[in-house]
Amino acid sequence: MFKSYETELAGRKLVIETGKLCGLTNGSVLVKYGDTVVMVNVTASKEPKEGIDFFPLSVDYEEKLYAVGKIPGSFQKREGKPSDKAILTSRAIDRPLRPLFPKDFRNDVVVVATVLCVEQDNSPEVAAMIGASAALSISDIPFGGPTAAVNVGLVDGQIVINPTEAQREVSDLTLTVAGTEEKVAMIEAGANEVSDETMLEAIKRGHEEIKKICKFISSIKEEIGKPKFEYKSFAVDHELYDFMEENFTEKMKVAVQEVDKDTRDNNVSVLSDEIIAAVTEKLGEEEAEERKQEIGEAIYKLEKKCVRDMIFYEHKRVDGRALDEIRPLSCEVGILPRTHGSALFTRGQTQVMSVVTLGMISEEQELDGIDTETAKRYMHQYNFPAYSVGEARPSRGPGRREIGHGALAEKALVPVIPSKEEFPYAIRVVSEVLSSNGSTSQASICGSTLALMDAGVPIKRPVAGISTGLVTNPENPDDYVMLTDIQGLEDFFGDMDFKVGGTEKGITAIQVDIKVDGLSYEIIEEAFSRTRKARQYILDEIMKPQIAEPREEISKYAPHIVSTQIKVEKIKDVIGKGGETINKIIDATGVKIDIEEDGQVMIYSADQDKAYQALDMIEDIVREFEVGQIYYGTVTRTTTYGAFVDIGGGKEGLVHVSKISKERVKNVEDFVKVGDKVPVKVIEIDEQGRINLTMKDLVENKEESTENEETENEVIENE
Repeated sequence: MFKSYETELAGRKLVIETGKLCGLTNGSVLVKYGDTVVMVNVTASKEPKEGIDFFPLSVDYEEKLYAVGKIPGSFQKREGKPSDKAILTSRAIDRPLRPLFPKDFRNDVVVVATVLCVEQDNSPEVAAMIGASAALSISDIPFGGPTAAVNVGLVDGQIVINPTEAQREVSDLTLTVAGTEEKVAMIEAGANEVSDETMLEAIKRGHEEIKKICKFISSIKEEIGKPKFEYKSFAVDHELYDFMEENFTEKMKVAVQEVDKDTRDNNVSVLSDEIIAAVTEKLGEEEAEERKQEIGEAIYKLEKKCVRDMIFYEHKRVDGRALDEIRPLSCEVGILPRTHGSALFTRGQTQVMSVVTLGMISEEQELDGIDTETAKRYMHQYNFPAYSVGEARPSRGPGRREIGHGALAEKALVPVIPSKEEFPYAIRVVSEVLSSNGSTSQASICGSTLALMDAGVPIKRPVAGISTGLVTNPENPDDYVMLTDIQGLEDFFGDMDFKVGGTEKGITAIQVDIKVDGLSYEIIEEAFSRTRKARQYILDEIMKPQIAEPREEISKYAPHIVSTQIKVEKIKDVIGKGGETINKIIDATGVKIDIEEDGQVMIYSADQDKAYQALDMIEDIVREFEVGQIYYGTVTRTTTYGAFVDIGGGKEGLVHVSKISKERVKNVEDFVKVGDKVPVKVIEIDEQGRINLTMKDLVENKEESTENEETENEVIENE
């Protein structure tokens, strides 16, 4: 049965419809926010997926180019693989939903958000996040929502909920907040060095709107929501777990207390074999083999409990650090001799190498998505090879995690990247994870800052990144212990990974992943305080001693730039018919040339002399000749009625036979020959652009000048 529900969000109409489309799904809604329309469908498998120890949730955010009236540019003229923006949105939808499913649930759940129509003032990403929550809430899939989400901007110092396209262009903050009625469940932000206090206030303001939408979805659920279906529980058997806890807790606590990750993993592996042997003796070989996966999950649960209990009750971390202590840090710059910039950043056993490449503006990345952004000049990519965690797997290209971490580092650094006018280069940074034991994305931020400065990119200020973790009391989530600089084990077994990048002035990026149902404002405020203190330490004590500011010059292997500004109407002259003129310049000098629509010309070359040679050639082409100006030209041909002189820029003028000399000229070649360099003055430019020149006036001027010099000499001699 078709139902339509309406409310208001940030002063604009929000409508959720259901019952008309996609009748075979577990739950389906059509979200209309202004003229933005997103369809969200959720389905669940009837049976659990066997052989896994996690909840198999898949989220796909599908950008359809017809939503913005575009035909795909590919050969097949259909949408291809998802854009980075679509992947990042899929991750943003996933993060607040995942913790609200039952922990023992193993059925496949698939969420598909399809963008059908876009009005740029009304975010399809927000509509998709609200729609996913609504579809799950009214479905029969076990889900503990609802959740909701909003965007928050900062325009002229004022917090704005769901800013319009025009407001987004001038906003100092791009913040996405998701949450339940009670708590904040997800934070994703990019910011122009925004203070902790302003960021917290923006989160709170966003959460106020979230509460209203959650109540709206709850009212829909109460009216038409389906009863949740029964599912097979994959909770660990209590008796089996109790046996392990009673006999192996102390041994497990000893096994996990080790600084070195490999040693710790080996300790746990040896103890696991001992536990399996004891369980096999208790259950018998046949039953132990049948329950092999369950035994493994119980061992994992015991390890997790030991690590969490040590942190929560004893304030003891597995590597012996204090709760607010950062792992040993080191960094180097200029580690690769011929790249444009490079750096190595190490935090404990996490190690990232970042490499910078500078290129032409025309080499910026072209984007073909459903928003108005068509290109980006700063590109940050992140690679996470299997060897970084000691695994033997071939590389198969970047996955969603790699794209997400690269985007986070990019978001952190974009606010300090100089403008195109200040530094007319396309900039690509690649962060290679060499060793991973947690917080590789934050190490990427630090390493990339160093590499950019090594490359001579005049960034505004250095950026550093750090993450905090959380262990809560399961009986009272408001009772918690926070950790600074979490390593891999603390991320796996903890309740939060709160990543913050920023400068000494403020925050530039945030990404928060949680495994509990939400965070209180107090937790968020403390996380900001801890990350600010840690960032400042990393900047002052580790990064600045290595390189305090960008190098004054870029690498000799990077393309150097010479630029000039020409009139827009002269662009066609420089390019020439079919690119003939500009290609001649490129062939003659070996340079690369970019010409912007506003007439800015940028010449790139590793050889500065060649760049200036190309500049001279371009300036010759665009030079404007004026009546009365004197030029030094080359005679190109002679006729019975005069001589033609090349005065630069491919322009020729005629010196009529009557204008060559004050003497009578019977034969032009008695006075000038092809190849002669002669001074000429422009005396006329007619309506067709033809240039008439004179040499005679210049000869007379020269004779007058000579006579004056002789007179002056006579005066001096007489004195």
